[in-house]
Amino acid sequence: MAVGIKGLLLILCLNSSSVLAAEQPVIGIIIDDLGSDNSRHEKVVRLPGAISCSFLPLSRASYRLAKLAHSYNKEILLHLPMESVSNHPMGPGGLSLDMTQQEFVWALQKGLASVPHVTGINNHMGSLLTQHPGHMVWLMKEMKRNGKLYFVDSRTTHASVAMAVAIEQGVPSLQRNIFLDHDADLKSIRKQFAKTITMAKKNGTALAIGHPYANTIKVLEEMLPKLDELGVRLVNVSELINIRRERQKVWQASLSQSPKAAKNSKP
Repeated sequence: MAVGIKGLLLILCLNSSSVLAAEQPVIGIIIDDLGSDNSRHEKVVRLPGAISCSFLPLSRASYRLAKLAHSYNKEILLHLPMESVSNHPMGPGGLSLDMTQQEFVWALQKGLASVPHVTGINNHMGSLLTQHPGHMVWLMKEMKRNGKLYFVDSRTTHASVAMAVAIEQGVPSLQRNIFLDHDADLKSIRKQFAKTITMAKKNGTALAIGHPYANTIKVLEEMLPKLDELGVRLVNVSELINIRRERQKVWQASLSQSPKAAKNSKP
């Protein structure tokens, strides 16, 4: 049955309204490198709002702090060490290029078991390993076998294929847009936080990664209470993935109702 021009215009109007409503800017923030008996690490866990906390495997305090973070409704990630091009020490639980698949999977499973309530994984370092599709396929297949885990590519190299492989393997995924504290100077972190807000307002969403530095915590304590007045909402990573997926569906639906369709419809 033909919709008719008036009916089609009404649908387009409604779709446009849905798109506008769906495009409230949202940001996600992951704090990496957690897992030490350090007062700053516990301070991150206690920050207000949907900060996502990423814990290193097999670290002294990761288990305790991850349980505490979960009690504060924080989303938990495994901050999985991967081999870098500069061969920096990875620490316990690292994945390297010379591992067999069996060794790789065993190390991954041991890391996952060391951090409770994990919903996702992001890479710690990894500028070498994330360039290798075969190892990333091992990772994504094992993540799927473990249930509904998502992957965040920290993008420590522009040559990373991790997110592309995640998409191919059907693993929900995102990549980092902004590092908050590559430069740990207070002024620089404030600038990067403002850049995150600007990107979210331009593109609809933005994902930032930071670390448990004193200045990073200071900026978050200053800015998180101001997000409402800035017109931006903070969400955890899984919600950010869902929001991007739903907005993509709305965008595709709006494209399907085109002027060409209206021209070819019968009144």
